[in-house]
Amino acid sequence: MKRLTILKTVPDMINIKRLDSQTADFWTSLDELLAWESVSNEKVDTSVKQILSNVRRNGDRAVIELTNQFDRMNVSNISELEIPLDRLQQALDGLPDEQREALHTAADRVRQYHEHQRQSSWSYEDEDGTLLGQQITPLDKVGLYVPGGKAAYPSSVLMNGIPAKVAGVSEIIMVVPTPDGEVNDLVLAAAKIVDVDRIFTIGGAQAIAALAYGTETIPSVDKIVGPGNIYVATAKRHVYGTVGIDMIAGPSEILVICDGKTNPEWIAMDIFSQAEHDEDAQSILVSQDEAFLSEVNDCISKLLPGMERNEIIKQSLQNRGAMIKVKNLDEAIEVANHIAPEHLELSVENPESMAKQIRHAGAIFMGRYTAEAVGDYCAGPNHVLPTSRTARFSSPLGVYDFQKRSSLIMCSEKSASRLGKTASVLARGEQLTAHARSAEFRINKDL
Repeated sequence: MKRLTILKTVPDMINIKRLDSQTADFWTSLDELLAWESVSNEKVDTSVKQILSNVRRNGDRAVIELTNQFDRMNVSNISELEIPLDRLQQALDGLPDEQREALHTAADRVRQYHEHQRQSSWSYEDEDGTLLGQQITPLDKVGLYVPGGKAAYPSSVLMNGIPAKVAGVSEIIMVVPTPDGEVNDLVLAAAKIVDVDRIFTIGGAQAIAALAYGTETIPSVDKIVGPGNIYVATAKRHVYGTVGIDMIAGPSEILVICDGKTNPEWIAMDIFSQAEHDEDAQSILVSQDEAFLSEVNDCISKLLPGMERNEIIKQSLQNRGAMIKVKNLDEAIEVANHIAPEHLELSVENPESMAKQIRHAGAIFMGRYTAEAVGDYCAGPNHVLPTSRTARFSSPLGVYDFQKRSSLIMCSEKSASRLGKTASVLARGEQLTAHARSAEFRINKDL
């Protein structure tokens, strides 16, 4: 692929941290760069606890008061905070054709991908006639939190709602704040495509509390999913155990491994795609080609002034961004597995081969033509991904997050005798006599 020739004179060079894997303090410096405390601080924590307690005690009244306070609303009845479902169809019908088609295309691809994840119940019978297996059932109710206001996140509605529906969830309760009464039709249209069951225009910690504990009007759910600010994330952490949650997400991340043969402007823009989320987002480029790292840095400086969110991008790259020089691509893989990034681009000659060596990543984007951005919207896989190195032990949101597994056990008379003897020995070894005798009652000495 043709490489871009960069002029020597470029405007406003951005000071992005450079690391070299061959230096003695490399791994320590890398860990310092990656360090992130996602939630929370004492002031936020105290405020969230008060809100949760208020909603739990006072139900609808607390939700109304807090919504009026934080979203600058003037609501007197909880019914004013529920959007009629026919309003969703109006929103979808009223979209420009291009937007409506894009939403449907994205939804179809996301649905098709997630249908491959659907799990089925199974069982088998062992030689003694014991039936063993697993029964798969969907959750009954799920709460979907969607950020609101001027920002529009229809993709969040699709990515969280579609796998729940594919799993067979009976009811999705969506909450979306509407500060100053501003309703976003793209979000409502996406909710129609997903076929959510009820929508309330509430947000923040009070919305999480209402979904977790229930109010006179808003039903409690079994699990809460969807992104939010620090108050939402802190509230989700506190209600976990009362309900399930998807994850506590940190800032967006991208790690790009490039062999130096991709257009550096493409790589610069891929880096921008995550840096523009917020000042705490993290974008890292790894290459064995030091000259290429400099080319990308030059492209960043050249392209940045034309970006609408250039100040956010600049702060993100200077605060938490990095360019890492490694000895070779094998070492790049080692670095990637240590970082365990949310998004990993393998912009190299043989990406499929390299991907097999990646143990920790939320999503892997293979090849020079695969921009992370397509994964955010319409590729098919879920864009709700583990951040802050949690890809070491967790996975993207999927249908399996909305299904439960129950173990199945049914003993025959013969297997009850055989297994009862084993259980009796182990139970008496633990001095749990009732356990032992319960199993012993079913032992048939004639078998």
